[in-house]
Amino acid sequence: MSLSLLLLMATALSAAVLLPRALTRAEWPGREPVVALWVWQCLVGTVLLCALAALLLGAAAVFDTVRAQVFAPAPEAVTAAYNLHDVPLWTAVLTLLLACGAAWTAAMLARQLTEAYRTRALRRARLRERAPDLPAPLLPSRPGPLLVLEDEYPDAWWLPGGDGQLVITTGALRRLTGRRLDAVLAHERGHARARHDWLLQLSGALATGFPRVPLFAHFCEQTHRLVELAADDTASRRCGHLDTALALIELNEHRGVLSCSSSRRQLGDRVDRLLEPPVRLTPARRRTAAAAAALAPLLPLLITFGPGLFALSPLQ
Repeated sequence: MSLSLLLLMATALSAAVLLPRALTRAEWPGREPVVALWVWQCLVGTVLLCALAALLLGAAAVFDTVRAQVFAPAPEAVTAAYNLHDVPLWTAVLTLLLACGAAWTAAMLARQLTEAYRTRALRRARLRERAPDLPAPLLPSRPGPLLVLEDEYPDAWWLPGGDGQLVITTGALRRLTGRRLDAVLAHERGHARARHDWLLQLSGALATGFPRVPLFAHFCEQTHRLVELAADDTASRRCGHLDTALALIELNEHRGVLSCSSSRRQLGDRVDRLLEPPVRLTPARRRTAAAAAALAPLLPLLITFGPGLFALSPLQ
């Protein structure tokens, strides 16, 4: 059992410290943001699964009640393979630390969801108070949940929630026309369809709760960047790269494309990427990357169930 715990913690440490640096320095995520988001999610899932599995094994070793529940249906050979009766002191300390980490993670996620719900409710109420009744010619042609806000400041965003709302200001409607307006709306609807708000909340909660863990800090930073690139790709496929780039410029030229704080100073790079689209990975390489990332969470499961499976092997 001690060996399984050490392997789980070594896997979690490697994935939390070494792999994020390599992934952030790689060039391909900017070419395939959707695949990169999947890889980041699998990497975070692997670390969390390692911690959860280590907590379960440690609790089973330290507490008889947990051991009885976890290993109740298992044959005696499986229980003996984990050597749960010879527990060193560091196992109890590690189990306590993991339990505190699990409780803290749950608290951070709960706080993030609660704050997001309250913020959305407040913003929704304020926006509906300010929304005017516009004549039909000013409304965009594409159907869908749309809230037009009377404001000279050109802007558009997706307000997530149970009944998600696409918000656009009258300033944006006056500034953007035709395919450029459709590109902005397609960008925001791309966020909505991919449920990027959930990814942003998860990455924000982990980065806030564990600011010194490189994996969670990089996950939060890269998620903010990659969701915008993925939404840009959605808009460019529908409306073209040039119209999407011009829409971003027209929507942000009054505040400076290169210094837009709302996009974390990445808007200039996004425009350059749209004007000179990068060469995408081949379908085979995309599938390989996605499959390899999906296999990563199986590693902690293999480490956890390995001793038991080996004990049941007919070769024994």
